[in-house]
Amino acid sequence: MTSSTQLPADMVAIEIMHSGGPEVLVPVKRPIPIPADGEILVKVTAAGVNRPDVMQRRGQYAPPPGASDIPGLEIAGVVVASASNVSRFKVGDKVCGLIAGGGYAQYCVIHETNALLIPASLTDIEAAALPETFFTVWANLFQRGHLTAGETVLIHGGSSGIGTTAVLLSKAFGAKTVIVTVGSEEKRQACLALGADIAINYHTEDFVDETKRATADKGADVIVDLIAGDYVARNYEAAAMNGRIVQIGTQHGSAKDLNLMLMLLKRLTHTGSTLRSRSVAEKALIAKELEQQVWPLLGEHKIKPQIFQTFPLEKAAKAHELMESSAHIGKIVLTV
Repeated sequence: MTSSTQLPADMVAIEIMHSGGPEVLVPVKRPIPIPADGEILVKVTAAGVNRPDVMQRRGQYAPPPGASDIPGLEIAGVVVASASNVSRFKVGDKVCGLIAGGGYAQYCVIHETNALLIPASLTDIEAAALPETFFTVWANLFQRGHLTAGETVLIHGGSSGIGTTAVLLSKAFGAKTVIVTVGSEEKRQACLALGADIAINYHTEDFVDETKRATADKGADVIVDLIAGDYVARNYEAAAMNGRIVQIGTQHGSAKDLNLMLMLLKRLTHTGSTLRSRSVAEKALIAKELEQQVWPLLGEHKIKPQIFQTFPLEKAAKAHELMESSAHIGKIVLTV
């Protein structure tokens, strides 16, 4: 292992004492992880908070084999050590990256291919809000959903971390019309300010009717859905001919009253994926595309992650309370 200074033996990390509410997130002392082949050790300055962290805390989303049991899927910080075979980064580089666990801690290991240099235009807090949402949106909206310039996209949960990122990237890559669903007037205005063309309040409006109205009855070419439940059948109604529905969450559980004949008649593609369980090599391919196509936009101030609130690492429980309230618009980040 290569390092520039003597590192402490222990660090503060947030441990899930047992499945339960936010109160089970407790600061503890843990040994500093040692980078394996191809890995760098990052002194964490900020870590993003995401829905999968909440699911893990509840006992609904176990870490993949070999991953840390410490929650946290995205970090930003400075490289303080590396395995001897690392060539992409050097000690002192400021990076952010995607991990399968371990982010809620003072130090974290990450494979060098799953890390990216922090754009000079961003703070560490903003950089920590990039990996999970940007990797997820790129892999699903563009790689699987094949969104292209001139198309219409419908994004459910438009004010979430995933939603705000999807709005920004859809507009940046030429979507003709970006439609989002939201739960309040405040969130509607926030999404419109980000660049969404239409924001539908799902409490007072029907997204199928509003999507058809906005597209002269054509429907959305791509739909990004974190909800599932009865949304799946309604997505089929709201989709255009040859539309693509990308499932990246199931907050409302299994699909209900699904009419597959509509899928056949419209020649729909319903796909989906998770990110956490993908291999290092698969994530590296996403990272490479982001570095080539999205990182320049960040550097040129054309897009910027939306930060709603930060909490000190030791207050991770408070961050989870906010996440579960769904009151946030954009990202919640822990500072270390």
